[in-house]
Amino acid sequence: MLNFNSILLFSEKPDSLAAFYGKLVDAEPVMQGGGYTTYLFGSGAITIGPHDKVHGKNETPERILINFETKDVEGEFERIKGIGAHVIKEPYNPAEEGDMKIATFADPDGNYIQLVSPWNNE
Repeated sequence: MLNFNSILLFSEKPDSLAAFYGKLVDAEPVMQGGGYTTYLFGSGAITIGPHDKVHGKNETPERILINFETKDVEGEFERIKGIGAHVIKEPYNPAEEGDMKIATFADPDGNYIQLVSPWNNE
């Protein structure tokens, strides 16, 4: 059995990207050093760091989307929009039934992040 551990996100500007993700997850780093910053939240972590082969913005941000679960998609959407995330799609319901909500942003490097309702919408 595998358990999700973390995402490692590389950037040409890791310090500014790490500052953005700190505001996004509303957390202080649990590790910083060597150009890397790690935030723990929920049951996982995100680490942002440098990579000599990563330059500029992500040209294919649809390839992978980083999802953050919340019961308050609309409230978190407004908060995250307020920290400067680029809005790709405002909150919407992708299904014909139910209360599921999704909203999509781009981070400063152009990577797509989404807010999603919990799978089990209790």
